[in-house]
Amino acid sequence: MAPQQVHNNTVYLLPLKDNGAPDVAGEPPYIYLSPPTIPHYSIRFEIDGTSSICQEGSLWVNIPGKGEAFDRKSFKEYKLKPSFNESIKIDIPIHYAGAFSFYCTYTPLPPFTTGKVETPKPTRTDAYFIDVSPSLHVQKSRVPLDALSVISVLSKFMGKYPDDWNRHLHGISERGYNMVHFTPLMMRGDSNSPYSIYDQHTFDKTVFPHGEQDVADMLSEMEQEYGLLGLTDVVWNHTANNSKWLEEHPEAGYNMNTAPHLQPAYELDSALLKFSSNLTNLGLPTHLASEQDLLRIMEAMKVHVIGAIKLWEFYICDVEHDTQAAVAAWMEHNVDFDVPGLTDDVQSWSLKQKADWLRDNACPGKDRMGERFRRKISPRRSAALLNKLFGRYNSKGNGAGDERTAFGTMHRFLNDVNLDWYKEYDADVAALMEQIFNRTKYMRIDEHGPRTGDITIQNPLIETYFTRLPMNETTKKQDVNSLALANNGWVWAADVMRDNAGPKSKVYLRRELIVWQDCVKLRYGSGLDDSPFLWQYMTEYTQLMAKLFHGFRIDNCHSTPLHVAEHMLDAARHVQPNLVIAAELFSGDEKMDFMYCQKLGISFLIREAMQCWSTAEVSKLVHINCGRPIGSFEVDDISSADTKTQANGDLTNGSTPQGKTIIHKIIPSKIHALLMDCTHDNETPVQRRDGRDTLPNSALVAMCASAAGSVFGMDELYPQLIELVHEKRQYTSPYSNLKPGETMRIGPSEGTGGVKRLMNQLHNIMGMDGYDECFVHHDGEYITVHRLHPKSRRGYYLIAHTAFPGYGNGNAGFPPQTLAGTKAKLMGAYNLECDQSWQAKQAAINDHVLRGIPSHTRDLKGVKCESRGDDTVITVPEKFPPGSIAVFETWIPAAEHSEGLDKFVTSGARDAFAKCNLIDLNAILYRADSEERAASNGADGAYTIPNHGQLVYCGLQGWWSVLRDVIAHNDLGHPLCNHLRDGQWALDYIVGRLDKLAQRDIYHDLSSPADWLRSRFDAIRKLPSFLLPRYFALVIGTAHRAGFDRAIEQMSPNVQNGQHFLKKLAMVSVQMQGYMDNASLWPDKLSPSLAAGLPHFAQDWARCWGRDTMIAMRGLLTCTGRIGEAKEHLLCFSSLLKHGMIPNLLGAGKLPRYNSRDSVWFYLQNIQDYVNLVPHGEKILQEQVKRRFTPYNDEWFAWDDPRAYSKFSSVEDVIQEALQRHASGMHFREYNAGPNLDSQMKPDGFNIDIEVDWKTGIIYGGNEHNCGTWMDKMGESAKAGNKGEPGTSRDGAPVEITGLLYSALKWVSDLRAAGHFKYDGVTTSDGKLMTYQAWAALLKKSFEHAYYVPMNPDEWANYDVNAKIVNRKGIYKDVHRGKKEYRDYQLRPNFPIAMCVAPDLFDPAHALGALEIADKALLGPTGMATLDPSDLEYHPDYINSDDSDNFQIAKGRNYHQGPEWLWPRGFFLRALLKFDLMRRQTKEEKVEAFQQVTQRLRGCMQMIHESPWAGLTELTNRNGSFCGDSCPTQAWSAGCIVDLYDDASKYSLESLHDGSAHTHSKSHAHGSTV
Repeated sequence: MAPQQVHNNTVYLLPLKDNGAPDVAGEPPYIYLSPPTIPHYSIRFEIDGTSSICQEGSLWVNIPGKGEAFDRKSFKEYKLKPSFNESIKIDIPIHYAGAFSFYCTYTPLPPFTTGKVETPKPTRTDAYFIDVSPSLHVQKSRVPLDALSVISVLSKFMGKYPDDWNRHLHGISERGYNMVHFTPLMMRGDSNSPYSIYDQHTFDKTVFPHGEQDVADMLSEMEQEYGLLGLTDVVWNHTANNSKWLEEHPEAGYNMNTAPHLQPAYELDSALLKFSSNLTNLGLPTHLASEQDLLRIMEAMKVHVIGAIKLWEFYICDVEHDTQAAVAAWMEHNVDFDVPGLTDDVQSWSLKQKADWLRDNACPGKDRMGERFRRKISPRRSAALLNKLFGRYNSKGNGAGDERTAFGTMHRFLNDVNLDWYKEYDADVAALMEQIFNRTKYMRIDEHGPRTGDITIQNPLIETYFTRLPMNETTKKQDVNSLALANNGWVWAADVMRDNAGPKSKVYLRRELIVWQDCVKLRYGSGLDDSPFLWQYMTEYTQLMAKLFHGFRIDNCHSTPLHVAEHMLDAARHVQPNLVIAAELFSGDEKMDFMYCQKLGISFLIREAMQCWSTAEVSKLVHINCGRPIGSFEVDDISSADTKTQANGDLTNGSTPQGKTIIHKIIPSKIHALLMDCTHDNETPVQRRDGRDTLPNSALVAMCASAAGSVFGMDELYPQLIELVHEKRQYTSPYSNLKPGETMRIGPSEGTGGVKRLMNQLHNIMGMDGYDECFVHHDGEYITVHRLHPKSRRGYYLIAHTAFPGYGNGNAGFPPQTLAGTKAKLMGAYNLECDQSWQAKQAAINDHVLRGIPSHTRDLKGVKCESRGDDTVITVPEKFPPGSIAVFETWIPAAEHSEGLDKFVTSGARDAFAKCNLIDLNAILYRADSEERAASNGADGAYTIPNHGQLVYCGLQGWWSVLRDVIAHNDLGHPLCNHLRDGQWALDYIVGRLDKLAQRDIYHDLSSPADWLRSRFDAIRKLPSFLLPRYFALVIGTAHRAGFDRAIEQMSPNVQNGQHFLKKLAMVSVQMQGYMDNASLWPDKLSPSLAAGLPHFAQDWARCWGRDTMIAMRGLLTCTGRIGEAKEHLLCFSSLLKHGMIPNLLGAGKLPRYNSRDSVWFYLQNIQDYVNLVPHGEKILQEQVKRRFTPYNDEWFAWDDPRAYSKFSSVEDVIQEALQRHASGMHFREYNAGPNLDSQMKPDGFNIDIEVDWKTGIIYGGNEHNCGTWMDKMGESAKAGNKGEPGTSRDGAPVEITGLLYSALKWVSDLRAAGHFKYDGVTTSDGKLMTYQAWAALLKKSFEHAYYVPMNPDEWANYDVNAKIVNRKGIYKDVHRGKKEYRDYQLRPNFPIAMCVAPDLFDPAHALGALEIADKALLGPTGMATLDPSDLEYHPDYINSDDSDNFQIAKGRNYHQGPEWLWPRGFFLRALLKFDLMRRQTKEEKVEAFQQVTQRLRGCMQMIHESPWAGLTELTNRNGSFCGDSCPTQAWSAGCIVDLYDDASKYSLESLHDGSAHTHSKSHAHGSTV
C-alpha cells in the first residue's frame, strides 16, 4: 500500500484590532494574497478573546466556500465566543480568487458605571477587504502575475483573420510574450475607434465572420500553439454615438429627462454650435491665423451665445415673480410658520442676513442646476419673513401702501439674494470662456496642436458635448427631451468618485471636459432599478468577454462608478473566477488607487515608462516597481519553520498523517503594476526621446518585479504614435515573417526583437521563481539593475545606457562596476542602431503599411567581467553608446548551502534550546548591563552599536528589540545594519558571551545554544557584507523565538494556552529571575533571585526587596508554574523573620533591613496563595527553615555569628510568630540607625512602633518621619527643606495592610478548623487569648465603619467620618487614624489590594462605587495615579533630579503623589472584575465585565509590545507620559497583571470557556444594521 500523502496546513494570520480593523501595517492596509492552491490555504482571523467587538459580536465574511457562488452581499456569520485567556481563531478556507470583504457587528461596550446606563445600540465596523490573486496557467504551467509579459495590439490593424493574425501571434510568441492585450474586438461605431463600440454583443464581422466561435478558436489556438493568454478591454463607461440600441433606450444616457441638471450645458452647447455656423454672417473669421482672431470670436461669443441664451437665468431667482408670489402669500395668510431659523430679532437683521436666510431656508431649488429660474423662492416661507417684519396682514387694517412697502422690501431682499448667485454665474462664465479659448487655441493655432483647420459646419468651433439622436421611426416614439445625450470624455485632475455628468458637477457647463464626440456617456444611476436595460445589456457583454478571455483591461477605470465595476466584475468572475484585472486608473491619489484595487480586486494598475522625461525619472519608476532592496529582511513569520512534521512512526492505527501548520504573516502589499515600456496611447521613443532608447527602456521594464508590457510597434521602432481613430494601414513586423514552426534566435536582429526575447525570458524566469530583491542605481546616463532571488541568491544584472535627446555616442565615462561577493557571467551585450533622419521617419510615416524606421540590434564586444577574489568587476568598452545594454547572470558562492542557506539558519534551534531551563534562558535572552558587569567583575557588559547606543540586554532580547523594528520597516540603513556590514564583531560577541557563561556550573545547558549560534554564524560569515544584516536577523529571530517558546513550554498550562500578551508578561519572570553573585537569597550559597526591576534594581543590595518580591512573585513565579523557585523565596524570607517582620532589603541575609510594615503581610498572603494554588501546597507549612535571628528575640548579630542559622522553625511557626509579635505590639529602633543606614532620615524615623487596637482589631503603626508602606519616598533636599520629610508617610492603619491582615487571619482560622494549623490564636498585650476567628470577626465588623466614606452625607454619622475634611465621597480611606487626618481621606489606589485579598470585608455596592470613582479619577493609560488629581498635594510628574526649592517635588519627593504606577493596576482590575461579576446575572453581562477589564489593559498591551525592554515600566508621569527615572521593566508591574489572568481563568463562566467561533448560513447585507 502506498504511503498516504502528507499535506501541510498553510495559514495566513490576520489579527484584528479592538475596533475590528486588520492589525496589519498600512493606512489603509492592502491585503493581496497569493492565488488559491490545492489543498487550499486559509485565512486565520485572530481576535483578542474579550475585544470590544466580542460584545454580542459576530464576524461577517463573504468569502465563498467550496462549490459556492460568490455573492458580494451574502455574508457568513461567525459568532465571536469571548474568552479572557485565549484568542479567538477563525479559519476561512480560500478556494477562489476575487475581491472579498469582512466586517464585524457588535454592541459597543457601555461606560463602566454602577448607575443605570442606556444600552448602546448594536453597530458594525467599517468593511475591510481581502483580495486573492487569480491563478493563471498557460500550457499547464503556472504563470504568476509578475511573470506576465504583455503586448498590446490594436486589433483593427492586425490584418485578415486567421492568416495575418496567426503570423503576428507567432512573432509575438517568439519574442517571449505570454499574454496579448487586444483592444475591443466588437463592432465599431462611425468613428472606427475600437473604444467607440457600436454593438457590445457582436464581434467585428469583417474580421470574425463566425463571431464568437472565431474568437474562441483564436484564443484557444493562441494558448495551445503559442503559449499566449488573452486579455481584452472592457468598456463600460460609454458606447458609440451611433449605437442603434440608444435609440430604443435613450434612458441609458444622460439626457434632459434623466439628467435635467444638464439643461444649461446643453443649451450652451447648442448655442455654441449655432454661433459657429454663423461666424461668416457675423463678420468673424473662420480661419484662425492668430490669437487675435480667436479673441474677436470670444468677444462676440459673450453677446451672441452667453447673452443670447440668457445663461444667468439658470442661476438666479425671478425677482419680480417671486416678490409678487411672496406678497400674495402674506396677504392670503398662506404662511409657513414652522420655518427654521426665523428668530424674533429679525427686525434687527442686516439686509445680508435676511438675504442669507432666504437663500438658505426658502430656496428648495438650489440643490442642482436645471430649468431657468429653478432657484425660485418659496412663497410661503418668504411670507413668513414678511410676517415677522410687518405682522399678520389684515385687510381691514392694512392698505395698498403696506402692500407696496412689503413688495419693495421683498424686492430688495431678493436682489440681494441674487448677488451671490450672480457671482457664481460670473465665475462659471469666466471658466467656460477660458476653457473654450484654450481648447480652440490648442486645436487650431498652437504649433504642437493638431491644427484641425478652418471652422466649418463639419468642423465646428467647438467639440460638441452632446450627441443628438436622429429623428426616425424609433426615436419619434421617445420624448424629445430624451434625444440629446451627453458625450463622455475626461477631466484633468478630476475627483474619480464624482460623476462628471452628475447633479453635483458643473463640468459640462464650465466646458472642462475633454470630450470624445464619438462616445455617449452611459448612465447607470445608483443601482439596477435606475436603468434596467443598461445593467442587463452590459452585464451580458461583460460575461461574454469573461467567457472567452483570461483577463480584462478596464478602460477609463477612473471614470467608472465603483458600484458598476463591482457588479460587472462579480458577474465576470462567476464565468471566469481566475480573471486577471488590469486597470487604467489615473486618480492621482494613492489612497484612491488603493480603494479601487481593494474593492475591485484589481491585479495591477497600468504604469507607463514613456511618461518619464529623463534617465533619473526612469530610474525612479524602475525602483518603485523592482521589488524589495537586496538583502531585505524576512518579514514573514518564521515561527513554524523550525517544527517537525509528524513521522509515520508516530501514528496510531487508523489515524491520518498530519502535516505541520505553516503560519504566514499577512504582509501588506503594494499596488501591483503592469509596467509598460510603451502603450498604444504613448508617443514612441523615436518620437519622444531617441529611437535608440527603445532597447534600454524595454530591458529596464523587463527587469522589474511586476508584470511587464509593450505595444505592437515598439520592438519594430514605429516612428510615431498610431492615430487610433483615423489610421487604416495594417501592421507589419519582421518577426511576423517567421515561417510556421520557425524559432527566433536570441541576439542581434532587425529592431529589438531578438534581445526582447532574452529579456522576456529572464522576466518570466524571475517572476516564476520569485526574484523579488533588487538594487537599482542611477549614474548619469546609465541605470543598473541587479535582481536576485532572496534565498538562492542567484540573479541577473543589467547595465542600461539610456538614450535621451542630447546624449552623445560614447560610453559617457561609465566607471567599472564592482559586484561585492558576487560572481557574474556575461549573457550578452547589445546596442541598437537606427536611422532617425527626417527622411527615414517620413518614409515610415508615409508608407502604405505601418512599419518601423530602419534599425538593427548589434552584438557589442569588449565588455569585461573579471573575478577579483570574491568580487566581480565589470567594465564596459569605449563603444557602449546610448541605446546599449549588457546582461549578466550572477550568483553568490557563499550563499550556496546544501540545505539552502535560509533553511539552514532557521532550523534546528528548537532542538538546540530543548535542554535549557528557565535560568539558562535568563542568561541567553536577557541580563541587563549592570547584571553582566556585576557577574563579571566589570569585564563584560551590554553591546554598544555605533551611532545607536548600548543594547538594553546582553542577551538575544537586546538584539531582537532593535531588529524587530528594523525588520518591520526594512530599515537597511539602520546603524545596526551599517555596523554588521562593517564587521562581524556582533557575531563574535554573541557566541563568545555564551561560551564564557557556559563554563560556569550554575547553568544547565548554554553550550547547545552557543554551538547552534556558532554554526549558523559560521555559515553566514562568508556572505557579502550587504547580505549580513538579513541573515543575522534570521539567526537572531530564530534563536529568540526558540528561546521564547522553550521558556513558555516550561510554564503553567494557563500561560502555555494563554494569549500572547500573557506569555509576554510571563517572560518577565525570565527577565527578573536569575543568578546574581552579589545578590543571592542566601549568604552562604548562590541561588537565583528575583530582581525588583531592570536596570536600576538588578544587583547587590538593590536587587531583592521583601515587599517587591512578595508583590511580584505570585504572578511571576507561582502562577507561571515556577513552584520550586517560589518556594525557595518563601523559605528564604521565612528564615529572616525578625520583629515579626520580614526585611524590606534582603541583602542576601547578611544585612537585612526591617523598616517596612507591609512586607510581612504580602509575605503571609504569598504563603496563603502558594498553599491554595500549588498541589499539596499545605506541605510548605511543615517545612523547616534555619533562622537568621533567634525566634521571638530582637537581638541583632552578624550572619556569620554562631547564633545565626542555629535555630530551626517550621513555616507554620514563623507565621504564628509574625502574628503574635504584631498582636503583642512592637516598639523598636532599627539596627544601626543613623546616617550610615539612611542618610536622609530624621532620628525618630528609625523608630518602629506597631500596636493593635483591640476594640476594632486594626493594626496601627509608623510615624510622620518614616514610611513603612510601598509609598516610601523620603525627602532628600535640604535646599527645598524636605530632607527627612516623607512624601507619603501613611502612618496609622493603611487600608491594604488591614485587608491583608484580615486575609491572613481568616486563612489561618480556616486552616485551624481543617486541622492544618496548630495554633488557635494569639495572646494580646494584656495576656488574653484572641482566637484567629474572633480577631477576623472583630476586624470585619469594624472595617466599613472605619474606612468607608458614604456618598450620602446623611449616613456619615454611622461611620468614622470627619465631615470637615472629606474631599471625595463614596470612597474608602487610604489610611485610618493617621497623624495628619486629611491624608486619611485621600483617594489612592491602595484599597483595591484589600478588595482582592479580603473581598468579604467590603459591602459589594460600596466597593463597586469606590472602584467606579477610582476608574474615573485615578486610571491612566497604563498605570494608576497614586493620588487623586483633585487633591492639593497632587504632583504627577516625577523627576528625581529636580533640584528646585519646591518642597513638594524637589529631589522627587512626589514619587507617590500623583505619578502613575503600574502594579496597582493589576489589583484594581482584579477587584473590578471580582466585584463587577458579583452583580452580573446573564452570560452577556458577565462577558461585559471581562471586556471592561480588557479595555483597561490596552495601554499595557501596547507598552509591552513596543518596549525594547519587553516589559512594563515601573511608573509613568501624568496621563501615561514618559518618566525618565522609572525602571523600564519592573517585576511587580507584570506580575500583578499575571495575577489578573490567573483570577480570570478560575471564574466559572461558561460563555468565556469556548474560544471557538460558530458559523451560520446567514446572509447579511452591507447596508443594513444588525
